[in-house]
Amino acid sequence: MPIMTRVIALYLFDQIEVLDLGGPFEVFSTASRMKARLMPDAARPFEVCTIAESIRPIRARGGLMVQPGYDLTNHPAIDVLIVPGGVVTAELERAPVIEWIKRTAAKSELTASVCTGAFLLGKAGLLRGKTITTHWEDIEDFRAMFPDVPVRGDQRWMDEGSIVTSAGISAGLDMSLHLVERLEGEELALRTARQMDYDWRRSPS
Repeated sequence: MPIMTRVIALYLFDQIEVLDLGGPFEVFSTASRMKARLMPDAARPFEVCTIAESIRPIRARGGLMVQPGYDLTNHPAIDVLIVPGGVVTAELERAPVIEWIKRTAAKSELTASVCTGAFLLGKAGLLRGKTITTHWEDIEDFRAMFPDVPVRGDQRWMDEGSIVTSAGISAGLDMSLHLVERLEGEELALRTARQMDYDWRRSPS
């Protein structure tokens, strides 16, 4: 049991994939509810927050509008940073964002990506010496951009210690449940998946 609550931060940007955001958000939020049922007097395991470059409405893919809770300058200390995917072309060119991801990862317990969020981790220099995965459709583009980073197309997620990456969209749910298991134990992860009525694919392949 952690001594204090871990802050799980999701980075938001225009054209973010909705389930890349919503999947991890739901997993960690539900895990906290389940922990309260299991151990009412225990510390809340996770506090989920959303962060964007600036506090303004973010337009996700399909037109869903999302309001971030914090910007890059006023967020709480982050224990787990999750970078979702989507259309990341513009984000790759935002030097302040890339530098923030790099600085945050250096201080966080772990950093994870969903789908094409791996491109942002790569741009921040976080994937050297790691084997990763991303959306199947983007693997060749990733290899072209980061030829020194091995990519597995047959894995739902890759856990490389301080860096965890997942394949496309729904794989972020499986990865997030894996992280709940890693950080808080198997029982809470299983109860979370059951509460979500989700058929958790526990194996990375």
